[in-house]
Parts: sequence; C-alpha cells; structure tokens
Amino acid sequence: MPDTRPQSARARGACIEHAASLWLSQRGLRLVASNQATKGGELDLIMHHGDILVFVEVRHRSSNRFGTPAETVTLTKQRRLIKAARFYLQRNRLSCPCRFDVLAVTGSPPDLDFYWIPNAFEAN
Repeated sequence: MPDTRPQSARARGACIEHAASLWLSQRGLRLVASNQATKGGELDLIMHHGDILVFVEVRHRSSNRFGTPAETVTLTKQRRLIKAARFYLQRNRLSCPCRFDVLAVTGSPPDLDFYWIPNAFEAN
C-alpha cells in the first residue's frame, strides 16, 4: 500500500492545520481564515468563538520526546503573533474582542492528540 501522507513540510503543516480546524470546529469555534500572511508574520487559524475573534497558533510535534509543541511558543513567537494579528485587524478594519490560543498537536495523522490552551497569552 502506498504512503499517502503528505511529504513536504508545507503539505504536512497544512494537513495538521486542517485537522486542528476541524477539531476546534467540533468544540464550537467557527473558521474565519487560515494561513494569513501579514507584514508581521503568519497567522495559522483565525476563528470566531462566540463574539471573540481567536488567533490560533497550531504547533505540532510527532512526539513529546524533546518537549511539547506548546513549549515552542516562545516570547519572541508571541510577539510576532501579536504583531501579525494587529496588522490583520488593521487591514480588515476590525475592532472586536480578541484572544490568542495555542493548539498543541502531537502524533502523526490520523492518530493525533490535541491540547488546547485558550487565552494562552495576552497582547500587551
């Protein structure tokens, strides 16, 4: 049987982000946009949770052997995400409550484990 898993890093990332979007949708979030490139960086998933606009950073590792995916969201990464979110809000002329979530994904498709951290960090 041929290996049907995505081979490039970009394709693997898209596959994980799609699975993450579906998982979050099953928990009440609604997808607005994905892979939004801005001057400040890239936003993985933008979703609505009620009246809150949620910027979701999806982090994946095949195992926790060298640390969890959530641990890779450093202060530097948080600053980049905040900057990207500000550009997104400005570009789309949005003024609404927002939050930053992290969705840590471990495993390999189709056996993925999700660990959701709502309001993982604050924009200062």
